[in-house]
Amino acid sequence: MMDPRTSAQDVMRCDLCETAMVQMHCDTCLVNLCKACVGEHFSADLSKPHKIIDFKDRKSTPLYPGCTFHDKERCEMFCKQCHIPVCITCVASDQHLGHKILKIMQVLVEKKEKIAKEKNELNETIFPTYQDIVSDVQNRISQLEKKYGDLSTAITKHGEDWHREIDKLVQKLKADVEEMKTTQLHTLQKHLDEVNKKISDINNEISSIDAALDSNDISTVLSVMPDVDEYKKLPQNILPSLPKFTPGRIQAELCKLFGTLSSISVRSEEHGYRIKTTQKSPEAASSPVIKQLLDEPQTVTTIHTEYGNLYNVACLSDEEIWTRGDITTMKLYSINQGSLLKSITTNSGYNPWDITVTNSGDLVYTDFWDRTVNIVKNEEIQTVIRLQNWKPLGVCSTSSDDLLVTMVSDGGKQSKVVRYSGSKKKQTIQFDEQGHPLYSSGILNHKYIIENRNLDICVDDNRATAVVVVNPAGKLRFRYTGHTPAPKNQPFNPRGITTDSQSHILTTDENNDCVHIIDQDGQFLRYIVCGLSEPWGLCIDTNDNLFVVKCRNRQVKKIKYQQ
Repeated sequence: MMDPRTSAQDVMRCDLCETAMVQMHCDTCLVNLCKACVGEHFSADLSKPHKIIDFKDRKSTPLYPGCTFHDKERCEMFCKQCHIPVCITCVASDQHLGHKILKIMQVLVEKKEKIAKEKNELNETIFPTYQDIVSDVQNRISQLEKKYGDLSTAITKHGEDWHREIDKLVQKLKADVEEMKTTQLHTLQKHLDEVNKKISDINNEISSIDAALDSNDISTVLSVMPDVDEYKKLPQNILPSLPKFTPGRIQAELCKLFGTLSSISVRSEEHGYRIKTTQKSPEAASSPVIKQLLDEPQTVTTIHTEYGNLYNVACLSDEEIWTRGDITTMKLYSINQGSLLKSITTNSGYNPWDITVTNSGDLVYTDFWDRTVNIVKNEEIQTVIRLQNWKPLGVCSTSSDDLLVTMVSDGGKQSKVVRYSGSKKKQTIQFDEQGHPLYSSGILNHKYIIENRNLDICVDDNRATAVVVVNPAGKLRFRYTGHTPAPKNQPFNPRGITTDSQSHILTTDENNDCVHIIDQDGQFLRYIVCGLSEPWGLCIDTNDNLFVVKCRNRQVKKIKYQQ
């Protein structure tokens, strides 16, 4: 049965008589009373200073905690050193001598202010952040459902295509069998007809001989000349060879022929989400927004350049790009206008080999034949690095303003990556943990380089037909050697590399006229095609727009591939 004193369908009842309506409240004992029971409550314990107030005012008087050391004492003070409420007797004792004693109401106000701020933070920032996380995860679940549905549909469609092709193949093989059977039956029938004719001729011979034997006519007998020797030559034995059907090995090869699924990974990022805030801290400003890849990347604009062949592109800003081609001059173009803004010619008279832009906006280029790495400041070229016995290939500027340079030895037998701070060498990356070379050798090859957001170092090793990724310490993480099926089913041929805000690695594939997108752990995500032909260099702007060089077309395409 429901307690009538606390039932939501009844009024509050007196704690003593349990029948009358509550009208008063003892702030000392925390007891609800009717007016008739107030006297009885007083007389029940005369040792306490009972404070009786109207029931509606019961929360207006502070409820001081009882002292754990002195019975019947209330703690109206607070010891800051001991961090406990204390009564007047406690304060007078030696136990808290020299301690800072505060009024407990002051502590209460400060505590309420603190928890009010924490409540406000929970309401204003933390709770909305968790709501956003829920929305984000639900969105991913929805997208995952759709993409897995699309994947199953694609597999089903591919299976139907296979069934049609297999049906065609079965019909063709059966037709071939019928044709072979008809040919061999015709041969055997012809042979049978020839043998039957011989039998008929033999029967005729026997009949002529029988007639001669029964006749006394000398002329008739003399006219019979049986050709027995001719019939002793038996006809050839026709032995048709039946065709043999040799089925292919289904279990061993079918999966590879039909197509395979790449492996999946579910990464957990400890700092993947950020608390929402109305103030922009440096940390919040640098934290990446989670973006999704578009199902259909879109070409935003095309910039036409003035080269014979165009090789590299580097973003100076979201409005301007530097380019490098088959001449000694590097050119700066406006993205929106497509107009030429500036030209810089190498000091050596040799063609530059690769270009990058520093965090401060200075152009850096490598000069293979001059063995130098150069920086352009205020249109003045300064040589930063001059090599001996080595030639520079690719270059990139890192988040810490270092330069990462790929290089090859004069004889082409060795390759390595070197990190420079200014002109000072800081790190060399050349061999794996077993002492094997990380990068391919060869005198004239391209090894473009980029630093990922997670500080991995990614090299586009064209001669090895691989993307080689090492961690900041130079330890090999993985090699990416392409994905099948490729758009044109040609071997992987990387020609350029970049990374985006999501730590995706993007590399061009000249043979297949596309860009591969892989995650920071080397898992293939998808291709970008967008009408690319002979794609080479590429770069990313601050909004994750992709710029891709079309080598012989001398064009740079700006492509949107993320939401």
